[in-house]
Amino acid sequence: MWNFKKKMKNLDGYDLVLIKLGSMSFILFVISIWARAMTLVHSVHWGWFLGVAILTMLRPWKKMMM
Repeated sequence: MWNFKKKMKNLDGYDLVLIKLGSMSFILFVISIWARAMTLVHSVHWGWFLGVAILTMLRPWKKMMM
């Protein structure tokens, strides 16, 4: 079985920052595709938020899966 606690010990502070940035980017992605979101968020293309979310989560996911 996949041991979550053991995998989490492989993450350092930089990975945690990337997880936080990825989470924030994903929230902004959801807000930008929601029709009633703020006008400022709608001015940015949703693909940018999705791209940032994916890029910031790659390193932590890679470490957790190894």
